[in-house]
Amino acid sequence: MSSIPDDFLSKTLARVKPSPTIAVSNLAAELKAAGKDVIGLGAGEPDFDTPQNIKNAGIAAITAGKTKYTAVDGIAELKSAICAKLKRDNNLSYVNAQVTVATGGKQILYNALMATMNPGDEVIIPAPYWVSYPDMVLLAGGTPVAVEAGIETGFKMTPAQLEAAITPKTKWLIFNSPSNPTGAGYSAEELKGLTDVLLRHPHVWVMTDDMYEHLVFDDFKFATPAEVEPKLYARTLTCNGVSKAYAMTGWRIGYAAGPQPLIAAMRKIQSQSTSNPCSVSQWAAVEALNGPQDFLAVNNATFLRRRNLVVEMLNSAEGITCPTPDGAFYVYPNIAGCLGKTTPAGTKITDDQVFATALLEETGVAVVFGAAFGLSPNFRVSYATSDTNLIEACTRIQTFCAALS
Repeated sequence: MSSIPDDFLSKTLARVKPSPTIAVSNLAAELKAAGKDVIGLGAGEPDFDTPQNIKNAGIAAITAGKTKYTAVDGIAELKSAICAKLKRDNNLSYVNAQVTVATGGKQILYNALMATMNPGDEVIIPAPYWVSYPDMVLLAGGTPVAVEAGIETGFKMTPAQLEAAITPKTKWLIFNSPSNPTGAGYSAEELKGLTDVLLRHPHVWVMTDDMYEHLVFDDFKFATPAEVEPKLYARTLTCNGVSKAYAMTGWRIGYAAGPQPLIAAMRKIQSQSTSNPCSVSQWAAVEALNGPQDFLAVNNATFLRRRNLVVEMLNSAEGITCPTPDGAFYVYPNIAGCLGKTTPAGTKITDDQVFATALLEETGVAVVFGAAFGLSPNFRVSYATSDTNLIEACTRIQTFCAALS
């Protein structure tokens, strides 16, 4: 077995950890390959296929030979489609020079952080958070500042919490609504409370992650910070993508709109890393944003049914409390009532990581433990899978919890 010197790898790697969601999916895949009956509820992607018109646009691009390098951060046609979308859906006006396109939403956020962070800069991140936010900040040389927003506030950060977290070193607030992992969404009124705080601190910029914008339920209405408070327009980077709503996770297209100098800096980072996103995917994304949107309501109706099913079944499990989310396709149940108990196999549930590991090993249900998202004792379930899988998985969770002693 080959080895490398202890000091060969970058010290920066010691600041970050691999994605726990990917780790859970990999472990579940290994157990499944070994013959275990595993139901994976860890992956954050829709189980729907990409709509046919979008696939056709990708095929047409290939047939037409649109398979060469493009402009570093996106073709003009896609940038124009993004500008039209932001005006249509969010009442935000941008021109192409204020838009950047990257290989997925993750690269958009990473480019922005790499282009702006200096040692000592702080980034406020409401917890629970998407697992990658803090590690991207660390990779960029900054300091993540987690603000715990627990079940008592509906997993939403309050204006008072935001005010208390801001220091002279704060550079960004990363804001995600509806949220991964909780599905919690901020109403326009709740957002206004946060933007009022930000207006008092002109050195703090806002990086929104609006990836779940179209995945909302009941009477919840999506809003984004620069829309709610136009005075923040000049220091907001509005980030989004086609991955979730359009079932295009593998196509890898994310985008952002913001101040032109910031977009130019992000373009410079991308020019020396990946260069342009996949040309075929870009043309498919043009069709996604410009084409028919009626399938969104159809998919949402399916997600709503699944949400209600999972919330009801998990709330029937002993020791579990599962709030009802506003959007996305996740629930974030609390397991406080399970702590200190022992599984039939003899494992004592000391925290949510132990709970998730025992659940996988003893029942074959794969979930992601709450500590990975910065708030315990919880776990995340993705209900972007079939009703049959969800009913079986939730039944196993109920049985598992009932057997704790």
